Parts: sequence; structure tokens; C-alpha cells
Amino acid sequence: MKLTPTPITAALAGVVAGAVMPILWSRFDSESMRLVVAFMLVVALPAHAFVVGFSRSPPVNSRALDTALLKRVGAWLFTSAVAVAITHVVGA
Repeated sequence: MKLTPTPITAALAGVVAGAVMPILWSRFDSESMRLVVAFMLVVALPAHAFVVGFSRSPPVNSRALDTALLKRVGAWLFTSAVAVAITHVVGA
């Protein structure tokens, strides 16, 4: 299965991380190992898969900036912040 990260997949990963992680944080705050595992499964793995991707593309120029990656990271951070805010307002 080939997975190509896009701004849409990055945004969806941000929504999931931003909506689910605050809920898990409140449930596992005294259980540090479960919190670490939850963070890895809810934030780190989806961020790596849907924002960064698993394949490497050869750099065109060593000094060139990867603008596509920056857009995906921005989409991921923005949507996760919005999801955290909405989760906080709703009180879930």
C-alpha cells in the first residue's frame, strides 16, 4: 500500500490527534505508560504516516526548502489546535 501524504491527510490526522488526545490525557493522567502508548498511537504514528510519509524523495537542491512538507505540517498543527479548542469548548 502506497500512502502519499497530502494537506488533506495531514489535516485529518490533526483533527484526530487534537480531538482524541485531550480525552485520553484526562483518562490516563496518572498512568504514564498508557499515556505514552496513547500518544504514540494517536499523535506520533498518524503524524509520521499522514504528514511526513514513509518514502523519501531525492532532494532537488540541498539548500531547497520542502514547501509541501511545511504546508502539511501547518495543516496538521492548525487543525489539531482547532480540534483541541472545540473539544475544550464542548467539554468532552
